[in-house]
Amino acid sequence: MEKFRSGYVSLTGRPNVGKSTLLNAILGEKVAIVSPKPQTTRNRIVGVKTLPDAQIIFIDTPGIHKPKHKLGELMVKEARESVKETDVILFMVEPEEPGGGDKFIIDILKDLNKPVFLLINKIDTVKKPEVLPLIDAYSRLYPFKEIIPVSALAGDGVDGLIKTVTDYLPEGPKYYPDDMLTDQLERFMAAEIIREKIIRHTEDEIPHSVAVEIKHWSERENGVVFIDANIYVEREGQKGIIIGKGGSKLKSIGTAARLDIEKLLDTRVFIELRVKIKKDWRGDERILKELGFN
Repeated sequence: MEKFRSGYVSLTGRPNVGKSTLLNAILGEKVAIVSPKPQTTRNRIVGVKTLPDAQIIFIDTPGIHKPKHKLGELMVKEARESVKETDVILFMVEPEEPGGGDKFIIDILKDLNKPVFLLINKIDTVKKPEVLPLIDAYSRLYPFKEIIPVSALAGDGVDGLIKTVTDYLPEGPKYYPDDMLTDQLERFMAAEIIREKIIRHTEDEIPHSVAVEIKHWSERENGVVFIDANIYVEREGQKGIIIGKGGSKLKSIGTAARLDIEKLLDTRVFIELRVKIKKDWRGDERILKELGFN
């Protein structure tokens, strides 16, 4: 009888390479918000994949980048600390020649005595012969234990990745219940869904300037959940963009968020959204702590 395996696996890489999309594909459920805008993931998201013979705890980290403010510094610190704590590291890249950001991350990996997989994502966007030179280029930079082409969006290569990761895990206990997909609280998930909808409904200057705080959460006897949330931006103009003409944009954001949160909670939801200004909050350590960034 094979012994049970378990362990922690971190997803790392530059912003917007598809780490959150891959985590959602592995779990078969949405636990991390996905956006075409870079640096969407701000917190460490834990996703749990339970198999008959193993349990893999995936950690989706913020993209490693050159920070421009205190929030960026905290995000990069979170990502760098996370890779130190795991049994296997999945380094995800796009199907292109390694750039400065990729080489910077590889230098970080060189200091860690852990098995590192190279995941070349978005292979559905290039022809197969184009992947071989990329494998060669990355192999000259680091002795990866495995190199696996995948398409997080299409799901290609995901099953093979899970099997290979399992083979590298140590024998260990089951850390989480079988039906648990993430350790994130429902409040955090709801706030992230609202933030995702803001990113998708607004202009380029908004995504990194917005934070969402759940101020009140209550559940009635009939199971209906009422959520009051504050949306924080840094400038008056950003507030106007989110609200939109006659409140139309904010209404669209609230409707889209409510539908996703209802799927998450499997019950009816009412959302009240307010947009407020916290000037330059991304550079204010006190405000960052108030919003849960440590």
